[in-house]
Amino acid sequence: MDLIVIKHAVEANDGMARLSMGFVKKKAAPDRARLSAEFCAEISKELDKMGIITLPRRLPTSENDFVCFIDKESALGHVVAVAAAIAALDAVGANPLPDLFKNYALAKGQLTV
Repeated sequence: MDLIVIKHAVEANDGMARLSMGFVKKKAAPDRARLSAEFCAEISKELDKMGIITLPRRLPTSENDFVCFIDKESALGHVVAVAAAIAALDAVGANPLPDLFKNYALAKGQLTV
């Protein structure tokens, strides 16, 4: 799996790059017929090792969808990490800001894994 091109794209764009899942598939496994949920989870783990997080946090299986790839150590990466932690707390009923996702309904779906 060769994801170094994605890491370079993130670095070249000051910590964030928006790429299609078709591009990701072409770089990660050009011989695959399609993206499965399991393979997308594997891609996420490899990107995490490289210091990159994604938004949405769960990679889509459609090659037509776009994903933001973010440097974990950038300001935006820290904001996404905090928001994802709040979404995880919300999922178990322990959100310290209970009305947050009422006001930002689209965010919760992007932040959960």
